[in-house]
Amino acid sequence: MKQTSLGATGAAAFAAAASGRQALGANERLAVGVIGCGGRGRGLAREFAHLENVRVTHVCDADASRAEKARQAAGAERVVPDMRQILDEKSVDAVVIATPDDWHAPAAILACEAGKHVYVEKPCSHNIREGRLMVEAARHHKRVMQVGTQSRSAAVIQKGIQKLHEGVIGQVLVAKAWDSQRRANIGHRQPSDPPPGCNYDLWVGPAAWMPFQSNRFHYTWHWWYNFGTGDIGNDGVHDIDIARWGLGVETHPSIVSGHGSKLHFDDDQQFPDTQYITYEYPGDGKIGSRRLLVYEQRIWSPYRQEGHENGNAFYGTEGVMVLGKKDGWQIFGPRNKLIAEEKGGYNNKDHALDFVEAIHSGGRPNADIEIGHLSATLSHLGNIVSRVGRTVRFDPKTEQITGDEEANRLVRREYRKDHWAVPKGVY
Repeated sequence: MKQTSLGATGAAAFAAAASGRQALGANERLAVGVIGCGGRGRGLAREFAHLENVRVTHVCDADASRAEKARQAAGAERVVPDMRQILDEKSVDAVVIATPDDWHAPAAILACEAGKHVYVEKPCSHNIREGRLMVEAARHHKRVMQVGTQSRSAAVIQKGIQKLHEGVIGQVLVAKAWDSQRRANIGHRQPSDPPPGCNYDLWVGPAAWMPFQSNRFHYTWHWWYNFGTGDIGNDGVHDIDIARWGLGVETHPSIVSGHGSKLHFDDDQQFPDTQYITYEYPGDGKIGSRRLLVYEQRIWSPYRQEGHENGNAFYGTEGVMVLGKKDGWQIFGPRNKLIAEEKGGYNNKDHALDFVEAIHSGGRPNADIEIGHLSATLSHLGNIVSRVGRTVRFDPKTEQITGDEEANRLVRREYRKDHWAVPKGVY
């Protein structure tokens, strides 16, 4: 692709950001550009456009028809095909990134370098190394970076987690997250020409090149190693994040084991439709300090588990909490006695508003990038265990898998050679 003046975004924009404002005044109107205009991007564009003192100025997508729909949904001023046109626009204060997963980190890092604050959809990264680089970019450039795990801004979930941390069910030793729902079979396809109006080269971006194929394009990219992170990264990461939050662990696990494979779908998708993954947090190694997080996935099941399609259970020494991010929570004591419950769930507006308020205050948002990185890493480690078919040992400090070269290669990914969006430091 032709290199434009936007290639200078990094150094020039950083200089401007470093010397410019760190937080907006309370009454200043925030100008937002939306990058990625599928269903999630359009919904976010509409949500931000409805917030007070926020205007969506630009929308961007490699598919022109999607970009136009987002423009209409948000009343945006401009449609652009290339995100660099947003990053070079000095009037834009923040970007919303709702692209395929492989674009999340490259776009977010470029945005920080360009002096923009970032709202990036979950999972924040495509792989573990990219997640760390996102944290470093946000801190170095002093930008707010919010991850789209909306439960972090939901009052009912915040209250439930607070009760756990206050000891309502004693010591929480085990937390479980489940993703139990019915997905579609994506079939078997062959490469073909991309649809009219789509710049497929831009769509692929810095990922290793693959020819267009209809069942690895809009939405179905989730199920391909090159572009997505499977359902553990797509939907599962929401509940994994809540599980980690309630368990009270603020580091990476040291041992990850389990099973991941296709038990149901006969189609082209590469990621497992079924996963059972366990994450061990050793603490100081003593009894009472160790913690276990469990993830279950069945994306061929039409049933609700423990009352929730996707949800969480927290097992304490004095009781159990069952939580659904859309439905609220229940706390049970010994012999299944109901102790307390609260109905309710998350909404996108609260999370978007929290992002805007963090920009105005200069503080950290509820789902700060470091929180997002810790939770996304669990999704990535679950996929690594599934791909290599064995337990891995992970060093929380170096963020490397030890004693297993094959598995450790999956901590990062391959990129298109010399592509303008490949983040520095990925190798």
